[in-house]
Amino acid sequence: MPSSLKKQRGLTFLSIAFILALIGFFTLLILKIAPIYINHSRVVNALKAVENTTDIVTKNKYEIKSSLDKRFDMNYVEHVTNDNIKIVAQPGYVRVDIDYERVEPIMGNLSVLVEFHEGFEAGNR
Repeated sequence: MPSSLKKQRGLTFLSIAFILALIGFFTLLILKIAPIYINHSRVVNALKAVENTTDIVTKNKYEIKSSLDKRFDMNYVEHVTNDNIKIVAQPGYVRVDIDYERVEPIMGNLSVLVEFHEGFEAGNR
């Protein structure tokens, strides 16, 4: 009898099914969450491009907002609305803040919430 126990090695069907279910779940998470972070990197790139504009402190709110909108359109940025963008533009000082969140349904009543807070200041108050 002891010799037959040594020959029985490997995973059972249930353990293989459990491992495949875990791999499937984490693959689903990656496929749902990765586009959120890709979109966020586009927002960050557009914000940095506006920040690196040479005459940013001389622009008014409308010009800064227009520049951001153009960059968002070029980069196909989604899920950032006008309500999420706060711009303070005074002579010699600019502050831009973008705060938004995404709720992505995973399956059933399971969802993931991701919050983003980005911004910059330029000039002297």
